[in-house]
Amino acid sequence: MERGTVAVYEQRAREWRARRPARFEDRARALAAAVPHGALRADLGCGPGLHLPLLGRPVLALDAAEAMLRLAREAAPDAWCVRADLEHLPLRAGALRGAWARASLLHVPAVRLPDTLRELHLATSVGAPIALTMLAGDGDGLLDDDDFPGRFFSCWQPDRLADVLVGAGFDVEECALVTDGEWIAVRMTRARTLADTVGSGMRLLVCGLNPSIYAADRGVGFARPGNRFWPAALAAGILSRDRDPAHALAHHGIGMTDLVKRATTGAGELTVGEYRAGAARVRRLVEWLQPRAVCFVGLAGWRAAVDRRAVAGVRPDGFGGRPAYVMPNSSGLNAHATPAILAEHLRAAAALADSA
Repeated sequence: MERGTVAVYEQRAREWRARRPARFEDRARALAAAVPHGALRADLGCGPGLHLPLLGRPVLALDAAEAMLRLAREAAPDAWCVRADLEHLPLRAGALRGAWARASLLHVPAVRLPDTLRELHLATSVGAPIALTMLAGDGDGLLDDDDFPGRFFSCWQPDRLADVLVGAGFDVEECALVTDGEWIAVRMTRARTLADTVGSGMRLLVCGLNPSIYAADRGVGFARPGNRFWPAALAAGILSRDRDPAHALAHHGIGMTDLVKRATTGAGELTVGEYRAGAARVRRLVEWLQPRAVCFVGLAGWRAAVDRRAVAGVRPDGFGGRPAYVMPNSSGLNAHATPAILAEHLRAAAALADSA
């Protein structure tokens, strides 16, 4: 979280509690009702704990400001209070069966929200209900009319936010303006899929066809032992750690997404409509984050969504305003593409990015 924002809440926690009543109580109760009895749920960015009495039990109260957590303990003595950063959740995989985040993730810069949501995806179990409220508008930064000045905000439009949520691995049921367009209310569930690993300043964005069930359950794209992507990427020298997408992004600028987020046992289950809708989402992602280049792993998706006559190599028209490269599928079922051939394609894609 932005340190200046946390400092404001540390210094003015009691004043904030006195001037900010609980909002969207019905949504908090609905979230509580959707979580199985006795299962752990969390208030992420709990503030002074105004919603904790509504969320059911057991409940984890997490906030970056210790002053807010002291107030949360007063509001809900039986809550489990933890001081932590929403961008780095201290939770094991699948620990949460539900999550509530009222006006907290709006303090995360927009370009860091995908990675923050990836943390949330990892921390929640498949099917877990999640409710968020975000500030409607455009742009990041301080607000001129903020009555608690010094806080950082990221503002969103519903369509852009929905794209990011889908990319992060959630099934979005609602992402709509409420209260005269001031807020965006989100209801979603954690899907059995992969979360995008993306951010600003990417050297290369790698786009697979869709996650396998095996990969979704392990949280790593191309994870199946027979898939040659990771061995090829290591051989090509574009990555230095096997099956670690977070390391790939942080240390090599290699991001990862999928044309279709729905996990299947095989890509043959996907439809042309899914490919085309997915390509539109990925195009918007590329236009927003501006990686140096995009590499599509698997000709089938590109042919279904963009150009049915395409062959492997550099695409002359690019994609989303950035250079694009299409390469063969790295699946073990594609016997024609050896690890050496795949490594050569990945080297070519990286060279395209470096020349952009």
